[in-house]
Amino acid sequence: MKKNRREFLVQAAGGLAAVSVLPELGFVRLPDRSAGLRVGVIGAGRQGRSILGELTKIEGATVAAVCDIDERRRSSGLRRSSGAEGFATVEEMLDSGKVDAVAVATPTQTHDEVAKQCIDAGVHVYVDGPLSNTAEGCDAIVAAARGAKGVVASGLQGRSNPVYKLARTFFRSDSVRDLVSMRAQQFKKTSWRTPANDPARSKALNWRLDPEITLGLAGEWGTQQFDVFHWYTGRYPVKVSGSGSIRLHNDGREVHDTIACTLTYDDGATIQYEASLANSYEGAYELLRGTNAAIKLGWSHGWMFKESDAPTQGWEVYANRQQFHNDEGITLIADATKLASQGKLKEGIGLPHPALYYTLGDFIASAAEGTAPACTVEEAARATAVGIAAHKAISMGETQDISI
Repeated sequence: MKKNRREFLVQAAGGLAAVSVLPELGFVRLPDRSAGLRVGVIGAGRQGRSILGELTKIEGATVAAVCDIDERRRSSGLRRSSGAEGFATVEEMLDSGKVDAVAVATPTQTHDEVAKQCIDAGVHVYVDGPLSNTAEGCDAIVAAARGAKGVVASGLQGRSNPVYKLARTFFRSDSVRDLVSMRAQQFKKTSWRTPANDPARSKALNWRLDPEITLGLAGEWGTQQFDVFHWYTGRYPVKVSGSGSIRLHNDGREVHDTIACTLTYDDGATIQYEASLANSYEGAYELLRGTNAAIKLGWSHGWMFKESDAPTQGWEVYANRQQFHNDEGITLIADATKLASQGKLKEGIGLPHPALYYTLGDFIASAAEGTAPACTVEEAARATAVGIAAHKAISMGETQDISI
């Protein structure tokens, strides 16, 4: 994958023009409903059901099939998908000829096998992130995608998020300037455990708590957030160290419910990352500090905090502002020019849909139009490699080199 890294690294563009805080930015490129893309969702667990819910909002897509080996989950998914047909196996769904595209939301360790089946069948494929739980699994998907007849996309959601796209234009201009540090977290008080009376079913449903296959918090959650930094900077960390413990869920699990790690770049820059299932304070965010400003991204919201000695660019006078203790943030609003002309600027603060909606919207548009996806599986493989290394560093308590 080192060759891919050289080929795909994004070079920082020089002389980017300063951009207004009120740019025109469309939400999602949606094909006309007449395109009638028939989508099958594979995996009807928590993420699969979320995907089903968002697909019903997107014009140009019809949920035609729900596939899950677990009958109860399959039935639950079908209740959310009027008119869809249920299938117990991927083979049955593909052989039916009833889908043009699929969204793979099965457990991470099964992504490579399922994705390859679907790619070989010639349908458009969306693979939820992380891409796989092993480097070999990632490589298998990347290799299969190179010969795909349809679009193959990964569900790393930052790259389709309108607020994140807007904030990235600031980051890559002189508004933020030289990078100082990066930090991210995901805190959500939950258990990751699904109750089940049958031991075999319990093991299948609770794969994220199986130390033999899980990527833990660093891989399952961190991969999405690490990719935001990769996308913004065009660079990747070279080593990672970290630690973890069980702070709340003393239920016999071996997988840590709270972690912290440091990802280091070849020039000494770092990402500080924390995640926990034991507390929800401040939720999920990414923070990039520069010598002129800091950008904080909260998935549905974004803010820029300018340094007092940063040059004024003019647009600040018209910007919407929000107070955070002693700091004042400029809210980053997608479609702000249009909203400002309608006198509805404050109504545009925050996205009207979850980040997943925009990611799926981009996939549907790419499949319908035959264009490149917002996130390729090659880029997802890089982000996943970082997540795998971070989980290994935390689990083993040893610094890990990151090979991309």
